[in-house]
Amino acid sequence: MLPYDTDNGTVITDDVTKGTELALNNIKRGLTALGSSMDKIVKSTVYLRDMADFNAMNEVYKTFFPGDPPARTCVAVKGIPAGAPVEIEVIALK
Repeated sequence: MLPYDTDNGTVITDDVTKGTELALNNIKRGLTALGSSMDKIVKSTVYLRDMADFNAMNEVYKTFFPGDPPARTCVAVKGIPAGAPVEIEVIALK
């Protein structure tokens, strides 16, 4: 999930904090629509444009998983679609 703002049809490209929050809110909304929830995520992968953004991303990430967070992989990648600073994928149970 990219940090895609459905209200204005844009992708956040300049702020990993806002981007992480938006991507996770999009995931939360999608899981709810499919009859699942954030607490049913068993694995996530976070792609960062710059690993220097890890701490900022992680501070937001922790707020979405206040208990036991799912297993996670975080990697820096050369490019993320639309120039986003972060992209997050999850595997969740229904």
